[in-house]
Amino acid sequence: MSEPKEPGSLGPTQAWTTTRRAALAALALPLAAESAADTDAIAGVIAIAAEKNAAFMRGDMQHWLQVVRIAADFTLMQPFGGPASHGFDASPERLAEMSRYFRNGKTQLEVAKTYSSGDLIVLVMIERQTGEVGGLPEQDWSLRVTEVYRKNGTTWELLHRHADALVHRITLEQLSDLARGTPRTDQQRG
Repeated sequence: MSEPKEPGSLGPTQAWTTTRRAALAALALPLAAESAADTDAIAGVIAIAAEKNAAFMRGDMQHWLQVVRIAADFTLMQPFGGPASHGFDASPERLAEMSRYFRNGKTQLEVAKTYSSGDLIVLVMIERQTGEVGGLPEQDWSLRVTEVYRKNGTTWELLHRHADALVHRITLEQLSDLARGTPRTDQQRG
């Protein structure tokens, strides 16, 4: 492409290229702003996820419920398996039961991937955690977790949570046992 002969004059190809660049730049500005807003929203939701998880594993259900907003149409796929549950029982009795079940937990959130689209944010994470669960002594209770958050006004609500304990690889035989719902005892494996 040659330089224009007169200052300020552009040939047809140069004019088209300059116009195209200007149009692309104008389109990129809202995208850049949206990306910054998405990044801020994702960071905020990650902070919520980390704080609520730490409170949950400590058994501090009052703080947990203050940090997280559960959507009315919430769906939970528990790490224990079974069917999905819908809704959330935040009664004082249920929160007290959960407080007794989870004790002295320590947590660290490892975010593997995030997705954002409009009013939805998806977090793919590993919750690295130890604690006393269900009366068992302290042990590793790390989980692979996917959470979906939906924006409701200015608040991000937890819409869906799916967790499993398969942070450590298992064999096909072990997975087969789990899939059948009949894990073998150590004696049967013998």
